[in-house]
Amino acid sequence: MICEDIGDLMTEARAGSSWMGLDLGTKTIGVAVSDRLLSSATPLHTIRRVKFSKDAEALLQIISDREIGAIILGLPRNMDGSEGPRCQSTRAFVRNLARLTDLPIGYWDERLSTVAAERALLEADTSRKRRAEVIDHVAAGYILQGALDRARHIRTVT
Repeated sequence: MICEDIGDLMTEARAGSSWMGLDLGTKTIGVAVSDRLLSSATPLHTIRRVKFSKDAEALLQIISDREIGAIILGLPRNMDGSEGPRCQSTRAFVRNLARLTDLPIGYWDERLSTVAAERALLEADTSRKRRAEVIDHVAAGYILQGALDRARHIRTVT
């Protein structure tokens, strides 16, 4: 099930399960996971993209191993909020992934998530080589944390 709204994703997510956040790039997929309380996101690792079937197989293995209850993908909107070719590619990936799992899959606006991840790594005095190795899954952590924070706010207000 594809959820355009975080509230819908919360309704459909498996209770007591972790969420998985993805930063989908053309060459890599950054992966982050949450704790079961849905309070914090932890960058996990980066998958080198090969083709959809292999990429999906790697993601489905993480879903199984980590007992994931929902998936959040960063939606790379333009700075003016419009959707360009990268958003179309992400939505196509989600449609294909939704055919392989019954988990709810939602989107989170990822504008500036990579910038925030890069800034955090620079502040931690991470070497250029190491930044290149971890930037994608750190960005996935920022994407997932944003969605978790929004979900927590919705739970608090309602």
